[in-house]
Amino acid sequence: MSFTSTSQSPLNRLGWLTANRIPVTVALSLAITAIVIAWSLVPGYFTGHSPVVGVPADKLLGPSLAHWFGTDHLGRDVYARVVYGTASSVSSALIAVVIGVVAGGLIGLVAGFLGGWVDVVLARLVDVLLAIPKFLLAVIVVTAIGFETINAAIATGVSAVAIFARVMRSEVIKTRQATFVESSFLLGGSRWYILMRHVLPNASRSVLPLAVLQFGEAILVIASLAFLGYGDPPPASDWGLLVSIGKDYLKWPWLVYAPAFVTIATVLSVNRISRWLRKTD
Repeated sequence: MSFTSTSQSPLNRLGWLTANRIPVTVALSLAITAIVIAWSLVPGYFTGHSPVVGVPADKLLGPSLAHWFGTDHLGRDVYARVVYGTASSVSSALIAVVIGVVAGGLIGLVAGFLGGWVDVVLARLVDVLLAIPKFLLAVIVVTAIGFETINAAIATGVSAVAIFARVMRSEVIKTRQATFVESSFLLGGSRWYILMRHVLPNASRSVLPLAVLQFGEAILVIASLAFLGYGDPPPASDWGLLVSIGKDYLKWPWLVYAPAFVTIATVLSVNRISRWLRKTD
């Protein structure tokens, strides 16, 4: 007589954990992203230095335990300026993503669900937006509405509308042709019910990884606009502005390396999380 145990052996449990655990690179990316978000929410908990007021006697000091990222030409702590500049960079990128998701998602949803001439008109509008390079479109928009970080965020969001619209449209068309949607329509479901109950929830699944990816790209675009002078003027501490100021003092490279490294690490971490979300979807 043989007995089969319903409990997993230690070897089987180890195999299950190995197959379902979060990859090390994703865990590291999540940790970096969590730190950046914490910086943006409560910067005062991470540094006791002022991002605006410096000590002239301490100007251009190298990285040390007292000043992790060194000091700038006015004696201000670079680490404090990076931490306090996170709020502007993260909130601006979030605004850009929200604009892209809402406007682009609505355009794609209407175009894909209604079809016909509505789809043709909106699809041509999206093609026009896609024909213009994103960064050039962002520069045009921010030049038209003013040189501020919030305007740079709006410009970045406008430049991302076409991408969200195209993805949402393709997902809506694919979902609309699904068997369960046709069955719901034959059972007497209204267009509004089918749209909200079936099409929107299923079509929006691909939007989350794209939104995370665009969040990282928005940080990079907004930093680039700030580097070119399209953001808030000094003494603001946007990451791109810090790199722009630091390039005039290349003899003290930490003024460029510190904010640039934080920007790159954040963008790469967000991109890795986006790829992981696509695989687990």
